[in-house]
Amino acid sequence: MSQDRNINRRQFLKRATVTAASVTGFPYFVRSSALGKAGSVAASNRIVMGCIGVGGQGTANMNAFMRNSDVQVVAVCDVERERNVYYKGATFGRKPAKQKVESFYAKLKESGTYKGCAVYDDFRELLARDDIDVVSVCTPDHWHALISVAAAKAGMDIYCEKPLANTIAESKAIRDAVKRYGRVLQTGSHERSNDSVRFACELVRNGRIGRLHTIHINMPSSDPHHQEILRLVGKTFPEMPIPDGFDYKMWLGHTPWEPYTERRCHFWWRFILSYGGGEMTDRGAHIIDLAQLGNDTDDSGPVELVAQGERPAKGLYNTFMKYKFECKYANGVRMIGQSSGTRGLKFEGTDGWIFVHIHGGRLEAEPKSLLNEAIGPNELHLGRSPGHHRDFLNAVKTRQDPVAPVEVGHRTATICHLLNISMLTERRLKWDPQREQIINDPEANRMLSRPMRSPWRL
Repeated sequence: MSQDRNINRRQFLKRATVTAASVTGFPYFVRSSALGKAGSVAASNRIVMGCIGVGGQGTANMNAFMRNSDVQVVAVCDVERERNVYYKGATFGRKPAKQKVESFYAKLKESGTYKGCAVYDDFRELLARDDIDVVSVCTPDHWHALISVAAAKAGMDIYCEKPLANTIAESKAIRDAVKRYGRVLQTGSHERSNDSVRFACELVRNGRIGRLHTIHINMPSSDPHHQEILRLVGKTFPEMPIPDGFDYKMWLGHTPWEPYTERRCHFWWRFILSYGGGEMTDRGAHIIDLAQLGNDTDDSGPVELVAQGERPAKGLYNTFMKYKFECKYANGVRMIGQSSGTRGLKFEGTDGWIFVHIHGGRLEAEPKSLLNEAIGPNELHLGRSPGHHRDFLNAVKTRQDPVAPVEVGHRTATICHLLNISMLTERRLKWDPQREQIINDPEANRMLSRPMRSPWRL
């Protein structure tokens, strides 16, 4: 970025801080475009968005946001220019993303109301723009924190994919930045927006299954991509030339330097602990998240955890593929998990049970009549979501919490990472949800964070 642009950006952020300090009880900073000022379209008509990370899930999120008539995507950012990846026959990267956006808005462009989609390979350039209200962050997990914290500081609201971050310390940094700068963040735990899931949790929290005592979690590693990883257990891969148009140094970011090989990046990173947490943080960020909702512990977590697992002793992929675990909550509820069974979770009470299938939210119950129950007007209602992406956009306008706000995403990610830490240390962990520290285990406590390679830091 040029020196003049840096100065302008600093002035912009300074003005944001002054605005926050002068208005009691109002969010720290809401961009003028979101309020309909400075000649821009009012919030009821337009939210200007930039998309950071436009691989498979990032492109899916981008498409979902564009389908909302009050959203206009004006910028995309990715370290990859263009590449065919894991998803058969699909091409992702900043170039095809730009083409998708401009094709979608072709009619608007012809009428002169759409000025085109800018392309960036460095997220800092996108965040330096003053006309963007919200960003979608859909990078590998190890990049979530640095980008989301920077976006919050820049006065932008954030849709960040799950898990919220790749360490507990990074997740806390996102949570703290979002709260400090008065931003809205929706975690991409989209199962929370499923009507049947919310109904199941209402049944549990209104006592329809009696006293909840156990939550069973099934997270099998049985999909084709899991089988591919299991086939490659223990294997190493030769160094390869970095593809043209791929900023591999930026992709690595703050993680330790490693030679490029195709199998390190592009979807497969989630099975390498430097960049992801395996199935424990991948589907765990969906399933354990719903356990938190049904247990009414969205702002807390277990007080004791133990997990055992198996992972490759050598080779590129080093996350746990087989595991079992148990968490104990202060309210007496136990959460018991395993890497087998039908994917989903079972709420078990003194008078019955409810099983929630992941994905899709199909319900089973005993007694079956539970599923025909109606939640009374004086009982707890969790509300319904208009859809995870739409819910975020509504929250941007109202300045209210979405269905998966930053605290929820942070607490769920914390449990997933604690279970991985328990497996890595082979120890039972006692956790203080208020202080957010592991009790009487300095070695395990140090694993709540990881050092960042220069020049990156939170």
